[in-house]
Amino acid sequence: MQNIIGAVEKHRQQILDAERWIWAHPETGYKEFETSKYMEDAFAALGYDIVRAEGITGFYTVIDTGKPGPEVLILGELDAIICPGHPEANKQTGAVHSCGHNAQAATLLGIAAALREPHMLDGLCGRIRLCAVPAEELLEIDYRTELKKAGKIKYLGGKSEFLSRGYFDGVDLAFMVHTSNVYASNGGSVGCLAKQIIYKGKAAHAGGSPHDGINALYAANCGLNAINAIRETFREKDQIRVHPIVTEGGVMVNAIPATVTLESYVRGKSFDAIAHENAKVNRALIGAALSLGANIEILDAPGYAPLYNDKNLVALAKECAEQLMPGYTFPARAGYSSGSTDMGDLSCIMPVVHPYAGGAIGTSHGADYYIADPEAACVTNAKWQLLMLKRLLENDAALARQVIAEAKPPFPSKESYLAFVDSLACSGDRITYGEDGTATIRLDAMKTAAEQGSLAI
Repeated sequence: MQNIIGAVEKHRQQILDAERWIWAHPETGYKEFETSKYMEDAFAALGYDIVRAEGITGFYTVIDTGKPGPEVLILGELDAIICPGHPEANKQTGAVHSCGHNAQAATLLGIAAALREPHMLDGLCGRIRLCAVPAEELLEIDYRTELKKAGKIKYLGGKSEFLSRGYFDGVDLAFMVHTSNVYASNGGSVGCLAKQIIYKGKAAHAGGSPHDGINALYAANCGLNAINAIRETFREKDQIRVHPIVTEGGVMVNAIPATVTLESYVRGKSFDAIAHENAKVNRALIGAALSLGANIEILDAPGYAPLYNDKNLVALAKECAEQLMPGYTFPARAGYSSGSTDMGDLSCIMPVVHPYAGGAIGTSHGADYYIADPEAACVTNAKWQLLMLKRLLENDAALARQVIAEAKPPFPSKESYLAFVDSLACSGDRITYGEDGTATIRLDAMKTAAEQGSLAI
């Protein structure tokens, strides 16, 4: 452990400088051009050969110990969120790292730098993959949908995209550390389905002939109210969260809005729970459109899978944190966070752990979030992750082999998981109006849901 501490301390200033630089250059998902280049240049200066993601941001590098063994993936995220009210948000884009990803990326750089020091690979076997990954925050769905249409990405989240491209092929287990106010872990977190909802009305003069129009904004308001009316039916054990926003609400005040666009998630603790409640959400949204004679297009796209933290890796995180910080009792809670992360997608096919490092203050994704203690968030964090890595790959990777052998991920392979994820997508108009006054409604849900089919009214 002293060798690890010394190696990280040697690069302490570089780590702290990286945290400040990335904080000052926030960029949202699949737009992290400056951040990715900064990290690429830093890795190249350390002597790493990196593989850049084709056509998008992010990269990875592989370190071979020279001895056969498992491959461990360590990740750091590049993207920021949008919070225009934050005092240090970018004035043009509203982007800011009130998610702590700037500390993650700086920590990853510190790990990379430390691993170049003498004797850091002594006694280890297998391979180490370091990855700077884009687009963890699931936002700007309209922008990412356009990237999908253009063939630039297939998945909304960076880890899912990297997984599908083969950038994680050969990896046996993975971990990454998020930034919070304390060092801790939990059982996992909920997954989510991403939704884009387009209400389609008919434009008309808002003062002179509103009777000739169909108000898409009023239909959307009815849809939002209908979702609120079904919230009490969500089962508490499923940890359902639905939180739509309006991204387009009309183009001018003296015209009946013809198109109104919403974005939302349906979050839940399992795919089945998400499917069950998403069917009800869609029914509420469609019913609102029908009530005003509007139409509605719903684009359901796979968001992130529920995260299942591997119990052996949680135990390892706890052991290493308490060894590194004597006197600290590492909370390893059994409960699930109601946030979502695409680390969940990796947990569907391999053992992973996604614990938290201290150093942040304020509300996550809020206007008062800051990295108040970069020493804890980045420097101590790098030492912690390196100690976890050492424990996994020392002694012929005995612990890593045990973790892999005892893990029970829900899908047997990347291919089977991605095939399932692809089956979740559904899009198109949901109402067909007949000339005889009838309307046929599509109530398509995720393919794992029981409620599917159509209903004639």
